[in-house]
Amino acid sequence: MNLKCVVVEDEPLARKLMVEYVNSAPGLDLLKDFGNPLEALEFMRENEIDVLFSDIRMKEISGLTLLKLIKSKPFVILTTAYSEYAIEGFELDVTDYLLKPITFERFLKAVEKVNQRVKEREKAPSVLGTPQNAQEDFIFLKDGSKLMKVNLADILYIQGLKDYVKVMTKDKQIVSLQTMKSLEETLPSKQFIRIHNSTIVAFDAIEEIERDKVKIGKNYFSISDSYKKTFKDAIEGKRV
Repeated sequence: MNLKCVVVEDEPLARKLMVEYVNSAPGLDLLKDFGNPLEALEFMRENEIDVLFSDIRMKEISGLTLLKLIKSKPFVILTTAYSEYAIEGFELDVTDYLLKPITFERFLKAVEKVNQRVKEREKAPSVLGTPQNAQEDFIFLKDGSKLMKVNLADILYIQGLKDYVKVMTKDKQIVSLQTMKSLEETLPSKQFIRIHNSTIVAFDAIEEIERDKVKIGKNYFSISDSYKKTFKDAIEGKRV
């Protein structure tokens, strides 16, 4: 199955080149290209995509801001003429970072990184168990060569580490090969909530909420701007 793609680039010539690259690469289907990142954001709220190719410096909002606003994050390949953005881009767990001018050969290498991530996800599904509407109170997490049964009530928080997640329970830590997105979709929303691109917390484990942070044990976790409203609404629904 081909990967569904979107290109976001406010420079017409650069956008045309990226569109040509996507259309020429095997395994990619271009759904739409945008010169305005806000229009792209609206499109991605209504349409599921697999890969986002986005410039960083744009007039309306930056590509980094766009990435932070996407709730269901696809694989992301950032493009820019400015190398100083690379560190922040990788902190947001982008798949690759292309420095302009971009050759087709370099573009294909970035696409291959996406394909490798897709293969790893399909080859080693790490979570077995609980869809959001199921009644089970546990999941299985792949930890190396083992499948670990984890009771949902024991999970305190989960942190993303690129292609891995770190699941912290009351008595142990499990590092599992998978994405935050797939785990978020598996966990029941009544018990867990995502507060950051790299953090999911259990409602029952939260001890304090102060401004833009939650406290679990001795740890404090930031609530990012893109998740503040959802978190606030969820907490309001649990207040007595």
